[in-house]
Amino acid sequence: MPLNQSTLEMLRSETEPGLDLSWLDGAELFDRIVPSKRGLTLGDLQTALRDAAPEHSENLSMRPRGTRQILNATRVAMRLRDKADTWAENCALLYEEALARQWSSATDIPWETLKPLPDDLELAMCQLCTHLCEVEFTAADVPGQWIPAISPDHFEVKLFLATQAMDEARHLEVFRKRALANGGGLMRQSADSAASALRSIMDASDFTEMSVITHVVGEGQVLTMFRMGEFVGLSEAEKKIFRLVAQDESRHVAFGVMHLKYIAEHQPWRREEIHSYLDRAEPSLVMHKSGRILGTAFTERLEPLIMLLGGGRDRLDAGMVSIEEITRRMVNEYMQRLTVAGFGDRRGRCIPAIEPYLEPARS
Repeated sequence: MPLNQSTLEMLRSETEPGLDLSWLDGAELFDRIVPSKRGLTLGDLQTALRDAAPEHSENLSMRPRGTRQILNATRVAMRLRDKADTWAENCALLYEEALARQWSSATDIPWETLKPLPDDLELAMCQLCTHLCEVEFTAADVPGQWIPAISPDHFEVKLFLATQAMDEARHLEVFRKRALANGGGLMRQSADSAASALRSIMDASDFTEMSVITHVVGEGQVLTMFRMGEFVGLSEAEKKIFRLVAQDESRHVAFGVMHLKYIAEHQPWRREEIHSYLDRAEPSLVMHKSGRILGTAFTERLEPLIMLLGGGRDRLDAGMVSIEEITRRMVNEYMQRLTVAGFGDRRGRCIPAIEPYLEPARS
């Protein structure tokens, strides 16, 4: 409720002379907010204050949502002012989860379980981790590019993207540590075509373009691979690494799926635009055919993965069989995410290379 005039005059009369106190004008008091069982969350505040993010923001300053405006505020160039530009209905929940599930690569990984490995397997793990360091560098840099462009009225997205940057920084750290911790060391950087694919994410000119390629396609396929970490990891330390990074990546993928769902529901005229992004990104889902690697774009990721899955340099055929299964899971989990997001029609217009891996649609 607004403070009445007599209250304002009383507050002014009880202070030292010369103070302005104009910030009290228009001030309101309201009932205390009671924390829920999960603590005092962003959702609790939004429910209590009825503080929903606006569909369009006229806020061209750094004024937080709910703040009283002053007329001489410094203007800031906010490019992303429509809610649909960046919004996902789960972003506040994902932010809360990210805070609650932070982990440390120094203390939460049982590094003492690393044991000497045959040279081929040690070098394969080190090459895979080297490639993943590159991937995580990009994934950490990308969210930060977009945070300043998002209106403070949609601050939940800003908060989530900040946690994603922290997650990816920790992934970079843990994969680098694994490459160095067991006698192998960092290996070869990825072929230029793979680096160009990562560069395309950083060069995206639209937030949704970035999110589709990064969260839905890129991190979606990495999540499938991380979930196979029980088979890739050769020690409890490695298995724990893959479990923890998968836990983080699942949040990033969930944000991308729900952002895409928000677009489908609120800006359906953008469907063809979204499909054009998927056309460009889908080739990365299939890196081999008939037991042969397609080009050199993913040599530094795929070949060490084949060796690890097979169990050594002399069991590459077994590794290729496992890669086929991972690809199948990758493609079908990707298609299921698009279905959840409202783009189930992608099944009928995906690139031909992934069609052989598609299973019948779930009823």
